[in-house]
Amino acid sequence: MKVMLRMNDAGTLVVYVAKKDLEEEVVKQTDCETGKILTLANGWELEFSEISDKSCLPLTVEAKRLS
Repeated sequence: MKVMLRMNDAGTLVVYVAKKDLEEEVVKQTDCETGKILTLANGWELEFSEISDKSCLPLTVEAKRLS
């Protein structure tokens, strides 16, 4: 699924999923062998194969929902 990553006013990474009309803060970031796993405040875990540095946000990337 396509998601948008951005920083909110408090400096926290936020994920927006347009198809679900869902916007949640990232509460945990984990590195894995295939990329990075972001855990959202609602409990979702999204896997990203590549996320470039945070200086180029907002950014639309492809993510896979794990749970």
